[in-house]
Amino acid sequence: MAFPPPLFILAPPRSFTSVVNGVIGQHPEIMGMPELNVFQAEMIEEFWTGRRPDGGARSPFWHIMRHDGILRAVAQLYAGEQTIDSIEMAKRWLTVRFDKSAGEVYRELCEKVSPRILLDKSPAYARRRDYLDRIIKAFPDARFIHLIRHPRDQCASILKADGGELIAFFMGAVAKTDGQYFIDPQTQWRDAHRVIIEFLLTLPRKQWMRIKGEDFMNDIEGGAIEICEWLGISTAPEALEAMRHPENSPFASIGPANARLGNDPNYLNSPALRPTKIKTSNYSDPLKWRPDGGGFEEDVKKLASYFGYQ
Repeated sequence: MAFPPPLFILAPPRSFTSVVNGVIGQHPEIMGMPELNVFQAEMIEEFWTGRRPDGGARSPFWHIMRHDGILRAVAQLYAGEQTIDSIEMAKRWLTVRFDKSAGEVYRELCEKVSPRILLDKSPAYARRRDYLDRIIKAFPDARFIHLIRHPRDQCASILKADGGELIAFFMGAVAKTDGQYFIDPQTQWRDAHRVIIEFLLTLPRKQWMRIKGEDFMNDIEGGAIEICEWLGISTAPEALEAMRHPENSPFASIGPANARLGNDPNYLNSPALRPTKIKTSNYSDPLKWRPDGGGFEEDVKKLASYFGYQ
């Protein structure tokens, strides 16, 4: 069965991914998903159980990293609703596919939403190159939006989020100065974007675009039109009007008790667009989260400058 290639937003967490996904995903030719995360594993059994092929556990936090998005997506697509019962159905849908690869299951979802484009914005994909390689192996024509946000604001947002410091700690965002350890997420920002850049450079230029999150947030309609033109989909007034209402997505709210999230909780509690004007930060001032009053590392500043930040 033919279907349009899927579209992925690539970015580390807290980079406006929820808003951008919410806006684009409401276009009538696109189906915006919650965070599906399935390409973190080769096979669905490993994805669902968190057990590697050798029987070892991937992470004690795997159930959190896996997220609820795939359950909510399957429930909505195959039952037309997200209830406790339909989520249980979605769990059975996954377990009977334990012997299938992530790509095979993802293909089923793409076929289900066709002729719409399936849109996924799982930030976990930016953590490791092999996750991205799985995507392009399964979908050689997949398209990608590289979404960037200033490292100062992205890092501050990570630390402000509920559980953000703990997640940053387990992701290795720990620095040391004068014998004192502290959480410093700037290395996560750097490493994620390096993974994305190195991956995208292996693809034809027509398969990806890069946008600044601040620019998109300050001109959402202009950003939406730019993405639509790149994808070759409609920019008609009714399409743009639909994109102004991410709150109309079936995934733009807290889900049932057995699958509540699948996206940033702050976004799920308030998904409607609000007038905003985001000022671009600088990377020369000291970082508030560093007890030594230090700033960004030189390679972080170099990468931020490459993206056009001052």
